[in-house]
Amino acid sequence: MKFVPHLRAAALLTAVALLPATTAGYAQVDGAVSPEFAKFFATYQRIKTSYVEPVDDKVLIKGAIDGMLAALDPHSAYLEGASFERLTTLIDGNYQGLGISVQMDQGAVKVVSPFKGSPADKAGIKAGDFITHIDGKLIYGLELDDAVEQMRGPAGSSVRLSVVRSGRDAPFDVTVTRGVIELEPVTYEMKSGNIGYISVNEFSRDVGNDVNNALRALRQEASGRLGGLVLDLRRNPGGSLDEAVALSDLFLDKGAIVSQRGRTRRDTVYYDAESVFRGDAAAGIPIIVLIDAGTASASEIVAGALQDQHRALIMGERSFGKGSVQSLLPLTRTSALKLTTARYYTPSGRSVQEGGIEPDIRVPQLSDPDAELRAKYSYRESDLKRHLVNEVDLDDEALEGDTKQDPRFTQTAAQLEKEGIDDFQLDYAIKTLKRTAGVMTARR
Repeated sequence: MKFVPHLRAAALLTAVALLPATTAGYAQVDGAVSPEFAKFFATYQRIKTSYVEPVDDKVLIKGAIDGMLAALDPHSAYLEGASFERLTTLIDGNYQGLGISVQMDQGAVKVVSPFKGSPADKAGIKAGDFITHIDGKLIYGLELDDAVEQMRGPAGSSVRLSVVRSGRDAPFDVTVTRGVIELEPVTYEMKSGNIGYISVNEFSRDVGNDVNNALRALRQEASGRLGGLVLDLRRNPGGSLDEAVALSDLFLDKGAIVSQRGRTRRDTVYYDAESVFRGDAAAGIPIIVLIDAGTASASEIVAGALQDQHRALIMGERSFGKGSVQSLLPLTRTSALKLTTARYYTPSGRSVQEGGIEPDIRVPQLSDPDAELRAKYSYRESDLKRHLVNEVDLDDEALEGDTKQDPRFTQTAAQLEKEGIDDFQLDYAIKTLKRTAGVMTARR
């Protein structure tokens, strides 16, 4: 498989903007000391003078900040020390470990998503798994940074993870060999003659340009006769909002891409196609966008834009449903708040918060032996505690949807393996595009 050279950035479920730090208004609200803040300060003083042992100010302040953010949505967090350094390391895109995105869920470490092609992915770790033990040592109740530190280690070394998975009767162990995590955000290859395939693993810097370069290379390989394109956004946890806009703009001549709306004018922005790439870089060829429960945030922006603008057919499974934007607000040189500051909306004005993007054609991943269990116990934004509620009441039955009645959907993973199909959704998309290309050729 070919790749576009690029350092991997943080696989965050965020669209991050850097804003200046400020200390104004910390102790005052509307020009007066807030009664609630006075209560908070009185509690601080009582702890300092009356607790059974002396308590360091740093411990109390961090606990207070963590407590405030814990009352908000699950994507707002305080980053300091190890967590701040971990973010920087991920942005640099080169570290040694397992290659998974995790978060705390009621004191347990929950897998958001394994990075495509990472050691964790190859070992069978899946989104929604709970990691309870590392090398036999219980990690429940640990700080997330401590748990992540134990999972990290030199490339080539192994770690044994105890995993609890929904639908399984008992926990099981998985041994993962650590590696150098330097996954490319964009990979591409030619499939089945003249069908182009581009996989976008996350939205880091220059993804729009990387996909444009990949598309050029594919068209050159096909001697300009590219029959269709599969844009794979499965298990893409998001990243830069600007890069999501750039990628959408790549395939659109005009029209809205996305809007973000917050409490202030500064947080309300509308993004339209600007023909940065001189119109539709794919020149009107049929496009299928693959999505699944791991398609989140910035990748949902792309899927929603291309769906609403009728530029692509969305295929696969309902996406994660993260329709919020986070801003990185520096406090000091080594600490910051990652704070939810806006919601985003697709061109038709719908929010994907909780509900996600519904595919035009639902196609289950039958090549996954655990497909049925994964469909039943899939892990999405709506499963997170304190998640933002969609302003529109969602129809739970509509979200469940109906899978298109296709005879191939009765095949088992074992049957597909015998046919040499290791990715049923991709195979289905390619065959759909080949049929579409045949119809277009006949009409000519």
